[in-house]
Amino acid sequence: MTRLRFTNGTILGPRGAEQTLRVEEGRIVDAASGDADETIDLEQGWLLPGFIDVQVNGGGGVLFNDTPTVDAIARIGDAHRAFGTTSFLPTLISDDLDVVDTAMRAVEQAIGEGVPGVVGIHLEGPFLSDARKGTHDASKFRRMDDRAIRLLSSLALGRTLVTLAPEQGSPEDIRRLVEAGVVVAAGHSDADYATTKAAFAAGITGVTHLYNAMSPLGHRAPGVVGATLEDQQVYAGVIIDGRHVDPVALRIAMNARPRDRFLIVTDAMPTVGSATKTFVLQGKTIRVEDGVCLGPDGTLAGSDLDMATAFRNAVNMVGVTIAEAAVMAAGAPAAFMGLADRGVLKPGMRADLVWLDRDLMPRGVWTAGRRNGAGQPQAPRPMGGG
Repeated sequence: MTRLRFTNGTILGPRGAEQTLRVEEGRIVDAASGDADETIDLEQGWLLPGFIDVQVNGGGGVLFNDTPTVDAIARIGDAHRAFGTTSFLPTLISDDLDVVDTAMRAVEQAIGEGVPGVVGIHLEGPFLSDARKGTHDASKFRRMDDRAIRLLSSLALGRTLVTLAPEQGSPEDIRRLVEAGVVVAAGHSDADYATTKAAFAAGITGVTHLYNAMSPLGHRAPGVVGATLEDQQVYAGVIIDGRHVDPVALRIAMNARPRDRFLIVTDAMPTVGSATKTFVLQGKTIRVEDGVCLGPDGTLAGSDLDMATAFRNAVNMVGVTIAEAAVMAAGAPAAFMGLADRGVLKPGMRADLVWLDRDLMPRGVWTAGRRNGAGQPQAPRPMGGG
């Protein structure tokens, strides 16, 4: 494999800015100069760990719920890789358990076949609260039971993230999932503070899209938001598009708890990386308006957001540093999902890299040391079964 050397930019390693970085056999070997087959001039830009997005509903014109296949996963990955996402969890919105099973088997096959970027699956429901359903189809909702726990614990390759409302199960259900290796997050929940804290104690380590579709912080009823802001350990996903959450609310959250416990997520829909800005979600026509996906009644229905734009928004809109944003976009999601070989630029790690210019626009993306396109969606691949 080509030996690469990156220079003439700011390379964000674990100890701060490095001057150079070398890659061999798809891994970072050190931060010193040395022999290389190709030298990449970063042109005073930034070299960061490749972005890791744990909530990707679709991209490239494909919605995972509609087409839970290997080809769909690959096409979604191609669309998002152009914007710096080198690892992702295809996300299934609340659906019947047979669809959940089909999606999980497709992810196993995709990982087994080496589809770039896919590291597992995010099952957002169907164990959610009707009171906080958002755009989810409440007819799909159900309580946790033994059959569901067995299914959610069945992924043979990759990592499983399950978003559930704590009130749709019990602390024992959560413990069983966690003991089986499932990462569990609270979301789409109307739980009160005490129920949420009990769910954290049972093993929930994340909160899906903080502020959105959850019981808010009230001065007499802290809810899921209050429990999360108080907690210093759970990871909280945030959609940074200026519409899902006001930047002021994001700044308040980030001043209340460690910034390395926040994850930048896109909650992206098929419109990312596609010229078509409408799609159908479980029978409802969704349109993009001012960069936001809206249902017929004006309900937010995911986003038209890519990780590079979310990264810029974190810096320019919320006011975090570039180094903090890099942790939120790569290091924190890697830690949250237990992806030990990525998320940080240090020797021995996978060479998943994104080059941003001085305006934080993507210029280059490398997956395991192999360069991909950046800033533009990949050419569509044919869709097939399986």
